[in-house]
Amino acid sequence: MRALGARLAVIATLLAAAAATAGAASATGLEQLKAFIDGAKSGKAAFRQVVAAKGQRSGREASGTFTFLRPGKFRWAYEQPYEQLIVGDGAKLWIYDRDLNQVMVRKLDLALGQSPAALLAGEDALERDFELADAGKGDGLEFVTAKPRSADASFERVRIGFKDNLPRAMELIDRFGNVTVLSFSAFERNPALDRVQFSFVPPQGADVVGE
Repeated sequence: MRALGARLAVIATLLAAAAATAGAASATGLEQLKAFIDGAKSGKAAFRQVVAAKGQRSGREASGTFTFLRPGKFRWAYEQPYEQLIVGDGAKLWIYDRDLNQVMVRKLDLALGQSPAALLAGEDALERDFELADAGKGDGLEFVTAKPRSADASFERVRIGFKDNLPRAMELIDRFGNVTVLSFSAFERNPALDRVQFSFVPPQGADVVGE
């Protein structure tokens, strides 16, 4: 669960690029996605994550908070049922497991690759890397689906629900049929953020694996 959670942290953190304008309730999911990419450059929110294996209705839950500063800087913190910290400093991705006292580090561009995070990494990534389509309405949200063009992507498709140009829900289906659902709350657009929180120094004595 922790490995999957770390990957999803990158996805959801870059999802939090924030919205541009009000009055988007009538806009389609695709229109809101594009407005979202052109919107705010920073934000913070709370998240809830549920991971269910293929064919199962219920799954394992986790929750926490995140902050982000585009481009490429984010801090994603799992708080329940375990503590795990994921920090993107713009160049590298750091994943710190407090219980194991272990740090994994990778180059940020390699870690993201052909992932849903690329949806929000830059304007040119949309049409280049994904097949995008409106996916209708549900639960007060406008949905858009994205399918990676690359055969090497780790997931089959992602479905994102928007309201007021902000992502409120996300459903990810991986190549094994596992489903991960993320919901976002207490979203703040363009808050003043301390850049220090987007830096990471491995704790003394921690086992560092990677680049």
